[in-house]
Amino acid sequence: MNFSFNNKEKLKSKKLIDTLFSNGQSVSAFPLRLVFMSTHFDDGLLFKTGVSVSKRHFKRAVDRNRIKRLMREAFRLHKAQYFDNISTPHAFMILYIGKEIPSLIQLENKMSQLFDKFSKANSNITPQENEADS
Repeated sequence: MNFSFNNKEKLKSKKLIDTLFSNGQSVSAFPLRLVFMSTHFDDGLLFKTGVSVSKRHFKRAVDRNRIKRLMREAFRLHKAQYFDNISTPHAFMILYIGKEIPSLIQLENKMSQLFDKFSKANSNITPQENEADS
C-alpha cells in the first residue's frame, strides 16, 4: 500500500478545477464535501485531489492552513483503502464547510464516511454515463 500524497497526485490545474465545479457531482459528510468528476489525465494517474477551506469562515490563514494540512493527512491515510481499486480516473476536490477547527480524529472519521458515500455514488453510475461525460 502506498500512503504517500506526492506532487503528481495534487490537483492544480485551474481549468480542470473550474470544470470540476461546473460539471462535477458531490457527496457530503458534514463538515466535508467531496466534488468529483470522471476525467482523463495525460500522466496516467487514476486520481488527482485538491483541498480547500473557506476564507469566509476562517479569516486567519494559519487556521485555514492547519485545516488543509489535517485534511491532506486524513486523505493520505485513507486513500489506499478506497482508491486503489477504482478503474476510471477521477478529479477530486475536498472542501471543508464547517465553522470550527476540527481534530485529526474527527476528520479521519468524516473522511471515511465521505469515501463510503463516494463509493456508493460512483457504483450507481453506469459505464455508459461515465463514457458520455468524457
